[in-house]
Order: sequence, then structure tokens, then C-alpha cells
Amino acid sequence: MKIGFKKVHQDAVLPKYAHEGDAGMDVYAISDQMLDLNVPTLVKTGLVADIPAGYEIQVRPRSGLALKGVTVFNAPGTIDAKYRGEIGVILLAVKGT
Repeated sequence: MKIGFKKVHQDAVLPKYAHEGDAGMDVYAISDQMLDLNVPTLVKTGLVADIPAGYEIQVRPRSGLALKGVTVFNAPGTIDAKYRGEIGVILLAVKGT
């Protein structure tokens, strides 16, 4: 199955696998953003996705970030096939990094 991604911001980076055989792709923020402790913050990716009907994209926390106290607030975040807006990830800092 293929999911098409399109950049809607000049600084967007297309999702990619960090290592061969990885199950999930890494996504990137379009700008540096400070996270206030215990305040959910929408971080934009500058991407839109063309997801086939009947499928979804799930956004999950990275274990390395979670160890530092940053997690995905609504994990796993769901992006449905019909959503055509910019993908954002709601992050939460639960301890100072």
C-alpha cells in the first residue's frame, strides 16, 4: 500500500524510515517550538496525506522522546483517510527536558 504525501510548506520534510525494516516512519516539525509543561501543543508538519479509503495513519510517541518527557498527547493519534488538511501532532511535555 502506498500513501502519498505532499508538502504544503517550504520547510516540510517528507516522512521517512530511519532504518531499513522499521515499521513506522519519522515525521518532522516545520519549525522549532517550545513546549510548555503539561500544555498540549499542536506541532505542524507542513504535510498533507492521500490515505487510501479504509486505512488510517497513526501517530505514536518515540521512545527516545518519551524518556525525555515528551509524548503524543492523544496517542495513538489517528489521521483518517478522508482528512485532507495539514497534518499536525499534539505533543505534551510532562517533565522539563
